Amino acid sequence: MESGPSPSDHAHPVGRGPKVRAAVLAATLAELTGGGYAALTVDNVAHRAGVHKTTVYRRWKDRESLVVDALSEHMAADIPVPDTRAVETDLRELARSLVRTMTGATGQAVVATMLSDAVRVPEIAELRRRLFDDRLQRARPVIARAVERGELPAGTDPDELLKTLAAPIYFRLLITAEPVDETTADDAARVALAAALAGALSRPREAP
Repeated sequence: MESGPSPSDHAHPVGRGPKVRAAVLAATLAELTGGGYAALTVDNVAHRAGVHKTTVYRRWKDRESLVVDALSEHMAADIPVPDTRAVETDLRELARSLVRTMTGATGQAVVATMLSDAVRVPEIAELRRRLFDDRLQRARPVIARAVERGELPAGTDPDELLKTLAAPIYFRLLITAEPVDETTADDAARVALAAALAGALSRPREAP
């Protein structure tokens, strides 16, 4: 009696280079969303992506590195950096896009990954730091432009302002499990802007 087909038997060519990478990362997100981190395997990712397992291992050493890349790229693409030429609307758009992302199916998988046993894996613990660092780096120009336009005090610390913006959203999502929506986002943006305008988020001046 013949054995059933293995996942790799169903793999179909998806191209080379960027196409393969995109297919594998999309499959990783789909596996995370469908079954969570604990159930994710390289075999299943390869099967879903339509590639052979060896193709995946040539690019990623293990499932942790797969998850790191998939979530990093998803967050970068799903939370665009606005440029409305006004800091108030820029901050509001940043907060709203964060809410939309984190309350969607993939965003919920991100939250579950961060709070599951996966955080005990060094690579996944590092993922949290990388994700936040990446978001800060991408959004810093929003604050820099606002300072240049004179909408924010000189010396405003971009990272502190962005953390103040995101903090109430993440607090509701991760700590109190309260619902978040556009009102939550708008309130977070308003509070962060008020704190910045009051000078509470400015870098301390260096002593002469």
